[in-house]
Amino acid sequence: MRKWSMQELGRKSIADFKEAPKTPLVVVLDNIRSMHNVGSVFRTADSFLVEKMYLCGYTPQPPHRDINKTALGATETVAWDYMPTTVEAVQLLKTQGYQVFAVEQAEGAVYLDQFNFPAQKIAIVMGNEVEGVADEVLDICDGCIEIPQLGSKHSLNISVAAGIIIWAITERTVLK
Repeated sequence: MRKWSMQELGRKSIADFKEAPKTPLVVVLDNIRSMHNVGSVFRTADSFLVEKMYLCGYTPQPPHRDINKTALGATETVAWDYMPTTVEAVQLLKTQGYQVFAVEQAEGAVYLDQFNFPAQKIAIVMGNEVEGVADEVLDICDGCIEIPQLGSKHSLNISVAAGIIIWAITERTVLK
C-alpha cells in the first residue's frame, strides 16, 4: 500500500472549488470561542463542498493566523459571512427556504443515525464550546440533531461534532 501523491489526489483550485456544485448545506457557528475550532470547521466544510458558513456573535473571523493554522486555506474557498447574532442568521436562512437544525443534546432531539434529512436545503447550528447552542436559537430551529455518545463524557469538541454531522449530511444527501 502507498499513499497518494498530491498530484494524484486531484485537488481543486480555488477557482474550480468556487465553480463546483455544492452540498446544499449551510453551517452556522454560534459564538464559538476557539480560532482553531473555527479553522477546523472551515477545513471540513471545504472537504465536503459546503455551500456557506455563517460566523455569528463573537465567533472569530478570518483573516487570522490562528484560524489559518487549522483551515489550511479553506477560508479562501468556503463562502462565509458574519452575522451579529445567530438568531439573525437562522431567521435569514429560514426566509431563504432552509430547514435549520441545532446540533445539541436537548429534549426532543433526534439521534443522528435515526434522523431523516429533508430533501430541501439544510442548515445546521453548532454551539459554543461551553454553553452549546443558545436557548433563543434552539427556540427558532426546526429541530435538533444529537450525536449518540456511549462513553462517560457527554460532549464532543465542536470541530469533531461538525465533522461527524457534515459527513452524515453529505453521505445521505449527496453521495446516496
